[in-house]
Amino acid sequence: MSRSTLLYYDKINLLKPSGRSQANYRLYSASDLEAMEKISMYRSAGLSLENISEILNSEQTDASNVLENRLLELHREMASLREQQRNLISLLGKDSSLRTTHSMDKDQWVKILRATGMNDEAMHKWHIEFERQLPEMHKDFLESLGCDEEEVKRIRAWSRSARV
Repeated sequence: MSRSTLLYYDKINLLKPSGRSQANYRLYSASDLEAMEKISMYRSAGLSLENISEILNSEQTDASNVLENRLLELHREMASLREQQRNLISLLGKDSSLRTTHSMDKDQWVKILRATGMNDEAMHKWHIEFERQLPEMHKDFLESLGCDEEEVKRIRAWSRSARV
């Protein structure tokens, strides 16, 4: 961490040094270093300094709740970014070289599955297993293909109602 970061963390009471030298330099202990590592880890996960302070300085705050809330926030952000991506692709039109570079829609995905020999029954089994093993990831995947909320609900219900 940079000196300015440490000074700022001290100022906001996120990380106080354990002591001071005779020359008034901040001294950090091994437990302070552990706290620095936790702060860095939480920052890399996108947590706000307020949330990090809450986790580190409150005996009542459950880190898993804060982390789960951040994960839900990321899911919402990703869904919004996927929607923006679809809108940009639509605005660019068919002539853009970037139209299909970084995204795949449902039709392209189905075409690839069919080209590998999957029929309707095999695709249904694929959805059933995906929903059974990784339900939230299945939902995210369907959204990433451009399926709207109603279609995602319908596919997931269809996947849960059947057995392999």
